[in-house]
Amino acid sequence: MSAPIIGITCNRFHNTEQQNVLSSLGEAYIQSVQRAGGAPVLLPANLTENELSVIFPHLDGLLLTGGGDIDPALFNGIPHPRIYGIEAGRDFSEFWLTRQAVRLGLPFLGICRGIQVINVALGGTLFTHVPDQLPGALRHDCHPDHPRDYLAHDVQVQPGSRLEKIIGNGKVMVNSMHHQGVDQTASVLRPVAWSPDGLIEAVELEGHPFGLGVQWHPECLPDLPNMQALFRELVGVAKK
Repeated sequence: MSAPIIGITCNRFHNTEQQNVLSSLGEAYIQSVQRAGGAPVLLPANLTENELSVIFPHLDGLLLTGGGDIDPALFNGIPHPRIYGIEAGRDFSEFWLTRQAVRLGLPFLGICRGIQVINVALGGTLFTHVPDQLPGALRHDCHPDHPRDYLAHDVQVQPGSRLEKIIGNGKVMVNSMHHQGVDQTASVLRPVAWSPDGLIEAVELEGHPFGLGVQWHPECLPDLPNMQALFRELVGVAKK
């Protein structure tokens, strides 16, 4: 069988120096999908519903990537001055893709912002700034003070979860580059990993071929087989 097509969502930002708007994506996402045997296809953040409807049937899997914050108005969130990078078009397109993937059984993986998109799109809420809203919070926003592969803290993985079967049980070390996080989990999602301060670090959609979100960045850990296994699982299920 030919390589499954994995749609990867892109960021969108305004380049003030060049006075234009750029769509962007870290190559680590692309390389992780390629290493896993998938064919990556980049999905711009400003696609219309009609364009998404044309593209979606050609996808075998979906990767929701990191980036700026989700508009707090979409989950009745508490405003905070640290909120940044809101793009209405990206929120719309990723929510649409997530809901379609859930409805039609398309395998999907969410990373960092991606887990937050999954949670909000399905009815959950977020901490808009973890340090101020989670008592006893660890430092989760470790970049740029540390490199992207810096293992910032451990997460406790739920025994018997699909995540455990992919990356192993017990405690695993992860990197951390976020200031928002899952607060109230959507009712259809199951939390399956937590950091030592109690922050939810992974969620699963039970009864779905493959629906998983993680708060860390496995694409930045290419030398850790258990982290790259997340992409192999996405691509493997997409092949079926």
